[in-house]
Order: sequence, then C-alpha cells, then structure tokens
Amino acid sequence: MIDFEIPEETRAIREKVRKFVQEECIPAEKDCTADNFETVLAELRRKARAQGLWCPFVPVEFGGMGLRPLANALVQMELGESFLGALSLNTQGPDDATMLTLLEHGTEYQREKYLVPLLDGQKRICYSMTEKAAGADATGMQTTAVLEGDSWVLNGEKWFSSSADVADIAVVMAKTDPDAPRHEQYSTFIVELPNPGYRIVRNIETMSPHTELGLKLGASHSEVRIENLVVPRENILGGRGKGFAMGQHRLAYGRLRHGMHNVAIAQRALDLAAAHVTSRSTFGKRLADRQGVRWMLADCAAELYKARLMLLHIAYKAEKGMDLRQENGIAKVFLAHMVHQVVDTALQLHGALGYSMDTPLAGWYRSVRSQRLVDGPDEVHRWRTGANVIKAFEKYGTTASACGGDLL
Repeated sequence: MIDFEIPEETRAIREKVRKFVQEECIPAEKDCTADNFETVLAELRRKARAQGLWCPFVPVEFGGMGLRPLANALVQMELGESFLGALSLNTQGPDDATMLTLLEHGTEYQREKYLVPLLDGQKRICYSMTEKAAGADATGMQTTAVLEGDSWVLNGEKWFSSSADVADIAVVMAKTDPDAPRHEQYSTFIVELPNPGYRIVRNIETMSPHTELGLKLGASHSEVRIENLVVPRENILGGRGKGFAMGQHRLAYGRLRHGMHNVAIAQRALDLAAAHVTSRSTFGKRLADRQGVRWMLADCAAELYKARLMLLHIAYKAEKGMDLRQENGIAKVFLAHMVHQVVDTALQLHGALGYSMDTPLAGWYRSVRSQRLVDGPDEVHRWRTGANVIKAFEKYGTTASACGGDLL
C-alpha cells in the first residue's frame, strides 16, 4: 500500500517547530534591527535549545536533533516562514550544507577544531566555489592550489560567496591536479578567517538591495580575491581531488533546503493573501467572494500541493537511500518558479499595499528571483533532466523512470 501517514513522533516535532516559529520567530521579526540583531537571535536560540530544537539534521551525538530526511523536510518547511527561523535552530544556509560536508568528510582534527564551534552556534562558515570565469560549470574554475612544503598556497578569485562577510571559516575549492580527469582536478580547503590571503573585495549589489539587518543575517554575496593564501596541509577536506564530488553532494542538500524554504515562503504569502481578501471589500463585495480572486488562490494552492508532494517523494527516497538526483533537479526548477508565482499572486491581490514595503511581499518578490539562478540555473538542471529522459528511454524503452515512474 502507499502510505502518506506521517509518524506521530515526526508530526509532534513538526508541530513543536511550527509553534516556535509562529509564536517566537515571526513576532520577533517586528522588533529585530541591525542594532539589536545579536540580542534577539541569542534569546531565540536560548529558547530553542531549551525546547530541544537545535541543528535538526545533525546526529544526536554531535548535539543535534538527529532527524531523518522526512522529519527534517517537514521542519524546514516550517522554519522558512520566518527569516529568523533557520538561524534560531542553527540550520541556516550556507552553513548547514557545509556542516554536513564536515560531518561526512572531515578528519577527527577538522571536526574538533572547526565543526564543533559551528554546531554550537559560535561560528559561521561560507563556501567559496563559484567564479566569474566558470559560472554554472564548476569544472571551469581557475583558482589554483600549489603544495609548497607542508602548506598549500592558493591564488585566484571567487564570486558570489554567500555570507562570506559574516563567516569565521571559509571552505575554498581550488585546482590542485590540472592533469587529472576533469572531475578529479579540484580539492577543498578549510580556511580560518580573517586571513590576509582571503580578501573580500565587495559585497555584490543585486536586485534585492543590501540592508544593515540583511548583512547581519548573512544575506550577502561577496567577490573575493585570493592571493598567496597559505593553508596548512592538514586543512585539505575529504582528500586530494575530491573537491568536485563533495561540492555536488553539498549543493544537492542546499537545493533541497532552498526548496523547503520556498514552500514555507509561498505558504506564508498565500496566508497573507487569504487574510487580505477576506477582510477587504470593494464595490460592496468581499474580494474573497469574487470568482477571479478564487481562481488565483486555487492556482496557488495547486502549486503548493505539487511542491509538497515533490519534497515528500524526495524525502522518501532519501530515507530509503535511493538515487534522487533526477527528482532533485526537477524539484529545484519547479520550486523556484512556484514560489515566484505564489508571491507574485499574493502581491497582486494586495494591490498597492503589496507593492509597498508595509508587507514582506515586495522584499520576497525581489529575493526569490535568485532561486532560478543559485545552486545551478534552471537551464543547466533542465539540460541534465532532459538528458536523463533520453537515457531512460534508450535503456528501458520508456521514459517513466526519469519522471517519477519508479513510484509505480
């Protein structure tokens, strides 16, 4: 039988997190400023830890909640409703995916020195892979690492290193073996910050403007110059030539986390829209009673329904240790478009109020546009998804396995 029943323990955890977000995080947003951010976050984290809410997917022996993929997905879909949600439980990006990488690939020394303070919320970490010259093709990166004695010396540039200006540690990918096969040329290095060899040139201005609070949250994307950056030999992460493979594993979780948070933002946007249309009347009639408005709400509901089913299926495959790369790529593209559509609809239903900054909608509208670019643009994912459709047909005589057919 096909069973969509969520285990009672998992349901209880989701409800506990939902209550925390709705009763603690969202109210705290109203009074949170750049000046008091640290105080507000510290208090939220104190409350979260007192309730046993901390690092959801991190194993219990490392101080986390030890949630499996399904429970973590449900929790993340709640946390994303507030910009303080993930931070309060120390599961914010880009730190979370890099913690996973250190958990899986770090040496005992690296875990003790770098992972422990990250898991305790004392430090933050960024991931420097992307370069202007490479863009979506990570194998085109030009930053080099040369072994000189007991140290690696790195030179190059990085682009769009998210949260670099609030990071205490950077994980940097560089080319160590130019003559090796394409996907084995790169290695990853742990760098303590600040470091004169790792210089932030600027925080790149985007269509979602920087604010003082946003910068404190880590919502920046930095251009970084790497010049004669000396890294101890023991700070290579996961082994020489393993950087690209580790990076893809890390990005896979990041794409899912973005998707989970996109569902949360879309849900909150639809709730705001429903609250507005049920309370506003024009020409003697509630907006909620107009057919066109109901159609708009229905379209949003359908998109959220599809989004949740996608994430639940991917969580199921993750629980079973199954290959989920095809579904992950499909969901990454779909969820990025879904959140944009729902936020856009909610903004439209609010009229001029939605276009103003008196609701979160205008800010969300600008920021969610990035979802079609970060962790790989739509076109790259669609290209790979389409290639897998062809492979499936050539192998099995049907494309079913490339579009969810393994469910049946």
